Amino acid sequence: MQARRYRPIPLVSLPQRAWPDQEITAAPIWCSVDLRDGNQALVEPMGSDRKLLLFETLVKMGFKEIEVGFPAASQTDFDFVRQLIEEHRIPADVTIQVLTQARESLINRTVEAVQGAPRVILHLYNSTSTLQRRVVFGLDQAAVLDLAIQGTQWVKQAAKALTGSQVTLEYSPESFTSTEVDYATEVCDAVIEAWAPAPGEKVILNLPATVEVTTPNRYADQIEYVHRNLRHRDQALISIHTHNDRGCSVAATELALLAGADRVEGTLFGNGERTGNVDVVTVALNLYTQGVDPGLDLSNLPALVKVAEHCNRLPVPARHPYAGELVFTAFSGSHQDAIRKGLEAMKQEKNPYWEVPYLPIDPADVGRQYEPIIRINSQSGKGGVAFLLEQDHGFAVPKALAQEFSQVVQRITDRTGEELSSDQVFETFEREYLSLGRFELTDYETHRLSREKCRMTATLLDRGTKVVIQAEGNGPIDAFLHAFQETFNLDVHVSDYSEHALGRGEGAEAIAYVMLRLADGSSRCGVGRHADILEASLQAVLSSANRLDDRSPVEDGSGLRTEAAS
Repeated sequence: MQARRYRPIPLVSLPQRAWPDQEITAAPIWCSVDLRDGNQALVEPMGSDRKLLLFETLVKMGFKEIEVGFPAASQTDFDFVRQLIEEHRIPADVTIQVLTQARESLINRTVEAVQGAPRVILHLYNSTSTLQRRVVFGLDQAAVLDLAIQGTQWVKQAAKALTGSQVTLEYSPESFTSTEVDYATEVCDAVIEAWAPAPGEKVILNLPATVEVTTPNRYADQIEYVHRNLRHRDQALISIHTHNDRGCSVAATELALLAGADRVEGTLFGNGERTGNVDVVTVALNLYTQGVDPGLDLSNLPALVKVAEHCNRLPVPARHPYAGELVFTAFSGSHQDAIRKGLEAMKQEKNPYWEVPYLPIDPADVGRQYEPIIRINSQSGKGGVAFLLEQDHGFAVPKALAQEFSQVVQRITDRTGEELSSDQVFETFEREYLSLGRFELTDYETHRLSREKCRMTATLLDRGTKVVIQAEGNGPIDAFLHAFQETFNLDVHVSDYSEHALGRGEGAEAIAYVMLRLADGSSRCGVGRHADILEASLQAVLSSANRLDDRSPVEDGSGLRTEAAS
């Protein structure tokens, strides 16, 4: 590779730069360019129906400035602008923006398109970069400066026809990042002087990274240079419009805001030429995670994704920040365990701040659900399995059972190489712990002998053969276990027990969890489910015994081999 064929753009001399010590404390002015810059980058540009849907979506999100097209370059764009105006589809607090080159005929056509618009931004541009001056236009600095001034005067003259409209000028020195920054500042000052805004009015100076050619910190230096050195800074709003050629448009935008920018142009999910425009959704939600209200309604990201994919006919990638299908999903067992514990801590501690490992934002804040956070594959662990069983099915399994069952699940995912859905996990759980085995409870009765003693009589089926067992104990479960031990000549003990209700109300079922341990130290967990808590507990004991007898997939070399069994 010939790296020596490339060179960085010149450094900006900016002693005591201030932007590294700044903090973004408020949202910028947002301008969506989906309908212009985004649309021109589509393989199949939008028709009026898709454009209208996207425009209405942007309005509902809270965009107050929307670039709706390049009407002088496209009849489709011209007609769409007229449709918005003539059908009174522009809300009272929304300003439309239209783009034009610094050519008199195009400017006049643009003004014709926006006749009747209550508020309009006329966006004028001409390229100022060293390369384009030399290669494309064959003009020197003075000639390009004259073109910017002349274009501004043409816009000013043509805008006189927009009686009754509030008109704002936006000027872009295209390819700003490849332009000498002192020269770009000079051009911007000349445009402001030519426009001569009325007191209280401002010119929008859009300083675009038309092609991202440098690191975000250098872009911030360029923006701060203009911010510091523009003679008419009080008559200007500094706008930024970054592209993503180096994959740094979000960082460049954030640093430029630190450097003094007031306004951001971008698109939903970053659609645009080449690698795209800056992703407004990502920038806005980055602000949100820092406690700054972005001023845009992003509470239903799945719906926004659906609209964007329909209108652009491009997919939003599964790993796209905030909006992708998998961004709130954890496959790693350690991640799943940390997320589960974090969510539990949020409930217990009543923390007013969102603090959950691996989740920088609450999925519910953007219209996502907790269920997809954890998905089970061969990389998953006990935390993920336990989360799905509790979150989706109500089974708050103890740690030992979660560990044991996760091995069962992992054995399946290792064998198949595929992900298990929540329903498939639960089907496996039911098959492993709640299905019938060697022992089946058919009936039981208890008699309280004293406050400390109880007699249990139970009828079981042992591989279909009826067996009646009876013994005394400190309570029903203790008595049942003694009877089971005596009948089947087993040295087995309960090493763990827990229970909870499944659901709420009088009709809620009871869930019991038991771990039985043999004399050799081997153990198995069991689960019981019944409307009666005692019967659920007895079923859990038999579930554990069945799994010990059945040599379940959690191999440890043990199994019930008793005289009764033989």
